[in-house]
Amino acid sequence: MSDGKTGLQLRSLIKTSGELEISLVDVPTPEPAEDEVVVRIEAAPINPSDLGLLVGAADMSTAKASGTKEAPVITAKVPEGAMRAMAARLDQSLPVGNEGAGVVIRTGSSEAAKALMGKTVAMIGGAMYAQYRTLKARDCQPLPEGTTAAEGASWFVNPLTALGMTETMRREGHKALVHTAAASNLGQMLNKICIKDGIPLVNIVRSKDQAEILKKIGAKYVVDSSAPGFLDDLTNALVETGATIAFDAIGGGKLAGDILNCMEIAINKTAKEYSRYGSSVHKQVYVYGALDIRPIELPRGFGMAWGVGGWLLTPFLQKIGPADIGRLRQRVVSELKTTFASHYTKVVSLQEALDPANIAVYAKRATGEKFLINPNKLS
Repeated sequence: MSDGKTGLQLRSLIKTSGELEISLVDVPTPEPAEDEVVVRIEAAPINPSDLGLLVGAADMSTAKASGTKEAPVITAKVPEGAMRAMAARLDQSLPVGNEGAGVVIRTGSSEAAKALMGKTVAMIGGAMYAQYRTLKARDCQPLPEGTTAAEGASWFVNPLTALGMTETMRREGHKALVHTAAASNLGQMLNKICIKDGIPLVNIVRSKDQAEILKKIGAKYVVDSSAPGFLDDLTNALVETGATIAFDAIGGGKLAGDILNCMEIAINKTAKEYSRYGSSVHKQVYVYGALDIRPIELPRGFGMAWGVGGWLLTPFLQKIGPADIGRLRQRVVSELKTTFASHYTKVVSLQEALDPANIAVYAKRATGEKFLINPNKLS
């Protein structure tokens, strides 16, 4: 076992020439300052938000492997039309990985840092696809006794996003919500939260198999967008639940518009009077993902009381402040093996994460195909 003075780190680089390069670099591990710790990382999930940085806008069907088994290099072409969106990151070798978990092997001199020595902690702060990470003690969440790094690795992005959705719903005065791409890891967590908290949730999925995944965990309202009666099914679920806020992971195409139109129809079924401006009930769709990168189409049949906007976890947390963040974090830790349990289909080393066969699977962002990197796993 290495002493952790240096370690491998996964880097993503997009060159001005229009080429993506993903590689492993041996980097020194900074010595911890007073309020910092050094963690040996044993688990870091590949989330859709990580793929945005890892592969950027590259066309992964053009991916080529070179280098050695110990130090593989992946290159791929970035389409010319996508280069403008990548301008801010060109020619910068960027570390990847939003969250992870591992064991604290060295600490600074502060009491908070020393208290973490030898503990398994979950972390947030980027650069997690690395063997070692030096970071502030406050960015580490000690895991309960008997919790593994793999169980704690996905403690932040998906759980707090799911809780952020129900918090946003309450704060903005809605009583039920809609979620798309709903059979994802995050979608399953959201179902468990809503069942536990008594919140009606309409799940939109894209296949019968995905619908089954959710029904098995107790989801009551599941509608399949590939079914012929989708819009009627969605409207009926909206009538029953009264949902007027949606969180959309798809992003492009007609789905956001379909949701708003069905919300309007559902509201008008119980309306007391007609208005040519449509219902006065505010209908909101928050786009938080981009599984479909086409433009958002909004066929206007939903009156004037509506909104479509972006929603991201970090700005939401900044808005609610430290006390509420602490409350949400505590809930995640106490329900880590139940409500917030994550399921992985494969655990890979850093080198295996750069295997074209593995990239082809995890870069698809397919439901039920979640990968976990163990940077200290031997290939």
